[in-house]
Amino acid sequence: MLCLLPCWLYAFGEKSGGNTSVSKTDNDAFSLAAANLSFEGRLDFNVGNSFFRNPWVIAPATTTARDGLGPLFNTNGCQNCHIRDGRGHLPATGDDNAVSLLVRLSLKPQSPEDWQRIRQHGVIPHPEYGDQLQDFAIPGVESEAQLHIDYEYHEVTLSGGQVVRLRKPILSLSQLAYGPLDQQVAFSMRIAPPMIGLGLLEALSDGQIKALADPEDADGDGISGRWNPVWDVTQQQLVLGRFGWKAEQPTLRQQNAAAFNGDIGITSSLFPAENCTSVQTACRQAPAGGVPEVSDKILNLVTFYTSHLAVPKRRNTDDPQVKAGEAVFMDAGCAGCHRVQYVTPALADRAPLSEQTIHPYTDLLLHDMGPELADDRPVFSASGSEWRTPPLWGIGLTGVVSGFEHYLHDGRAQSLLEAILWHGGEGKPSRDYVVQTSPAKRDALLAFLNSL
Repeated sequence: MLCLLPCWLYAFGEKSGGNTSVSKTDNDAFSLAAANLSFEGRLDFNVGNSFFRNPWVIAPATTTARDGLGPLFNTNGCQNCHIRDGRGHLPATGDDNAVSLLVRLSLKPQSPEDWQRIRQHGVIPHPEYGDQLQDFAIPGVESEAQLHIDYEYHEVTLSGGQVVRLRKPILSLSQLAYGPLDQQVAFSMRIAPPMIGLGLLEALSDGQIKALADPEDADGDGISGRWNPVWDVTQQQLVLGRFGWKAEQPTLRQQNAAAFNGDIGITSSLFPAENCTSVQTACRQAPAGGVPEVSDKILNLVTFYTSHLAVPKRRNTDDPQVKAGEAVFMDAGCAGCHRVQYVTPALADRAPLSEQTIHPYTDLLLHDMGPELADDRPVFSASGSEWRTPPLWGIGLTGVVSGFEHYLHDGRAQSLLEAILWHGGEGKPSRDYVVQTSPAKRDALLAFLNSL
């Protein structure tokens, strides 16, 4: 369900996540169970939380339910990246690791056959390093590389004279353990996104999302969202993608299993092979924590947890500045991609997520965001400059929850205003509107975004 009138006329109220919404606004605001979850559901939620929050250990271990870490990995627990179930960040000054930052890599397509392989399989993994760099390893195994981040800066002058300094992270690698990387490799830095409301987004039907797609811009509004056909491991076919920065995962269960495998080095029934390439001999010979290392029961409990993390209620909805900022949001055209309202379908097997009126501010579609944000790394049908519209619900609590405000796929933006100023491509008209509007309207827009 979409807004058929100007969306600020709906008087949306506080419950962005429908009846799942909660009132907490401190640093645990993203870590609560859906408010309408049953007592039995809360038991499963808490068990899933324990496997999401607590660290995994090296096999063999007496803690058999959570052993099998690595051999190569980026972190030993989900919460290390999704800080308090919120957003990750780029390394702070003096940090000796990039624990909530991932680096994806793959070979650049060189032929029509390569492009067909990408459309069918997502990416072409590097033969020695796979499709993600792991900068940690268990004893006896060499980590793949060490990551270093530098920055390029430029300034943008807004109407009224405000000057905003934007930074762009520049990746460099050292201590490459399995051979050099040539120019045919594409890299993409990714920070972990927040976890709230994911079950509600999964509850939306494919039809609700596909109805928003306009790949040829038939309505002439300059916005041409596309859905990404991605491989569903369980169904063994291409289906609509809705999770990940490029909408490269179809379900939360597969997203979780892929993160277990790629980020922590934990195998599952969906991804039963260790994350080791053919040249990584010590990695391939390291002891496993079972076959698979995370059972279907535990994977399902983690998926239940990630499906039922509540969305915080909006704040300050009666503030005149916030109301004015909502009008600026609409006038700037932001809702063309950050779609405001849906109603989830009736779901007999997921009662808390069923028939909920929600306001996630996303269409879950791919949009071309221009060359400045491009990583030049296609994934399935997503081009190197296309990104999935990220949800905005809860975004005003980012700093409170995570302790940092790092936005966009690689964390380059340190404020919501900076994130807007990086918009290009289909987002450029909205970006230009914000640059050229009055300081008062700009402040109102930021007040509205911080109320979400």
